[in-house]
Amino acid sequence: MISSNDFKTGLTIKHDDNIYQIIEFQHVKPGKGSAFVRSKLRNLRSGAIVEKTWRAGEKVEPAMIDKQPMQFIYADGDMYVFMNTQSYEQIEIPKKQIEYESNFLTEGMEVNVRSFENEILGVELPEKVNMEVIETVPGVKGNTATHATKDATVESGYTLQVPLFINEGDRIVINTDTGKYSTKAN
Repeated sequence: MISSNDFKTGLTIKHDDNIYQIIEFQHVKPGKGSAFVRSKLRNLRSGAIVEKTWRAGEKVEPAMIDKQPMQFIYADGDMYVFMNTQSYEQIEIPKKQIEYESNFLTEGMEVNVRSFENEILGVELPEKVNMEVIETVPGVKGNTATHATKDATVESGYTLQVPLFINEGDRIVINTDTGKYSTKAN
């Protein structure tokens, strides 16, 4: 068991038959009454964000999440196929379980597949991915000073805002946490 006083960002816990990852927390010591811990948690099964208040020192059960490096092979309809590069074992994950992450998957990409007691929870992407722009309106030369943007679609089918100087065929770096353009790739 772990105390709510020992919470850390990124820690995974079991609570009410669900598995949560702590996104943020704050220890609060009011003038009257006892101290408590305010937390924001991500449900690792559904992706939902919930807020929960704990009494100071309240015990919760830690959840040991396994992360296994795997390679994304291909999408087959609504199933995404990943392969363990050591054992060549393949697993399938339904698209609905990795809806957001599927925007950044490209064939051959290395990801960590997260699981809890043999239940697959989803995939953990690299912080940044390098993708090719396959569709956008032509770029405007020299227009780098303004913050004007335009739509661009990358090879996975994901659409995002990019600066005006980005053209079709350019490779860009995308932050997978925010889904936003980061920089033009070299």
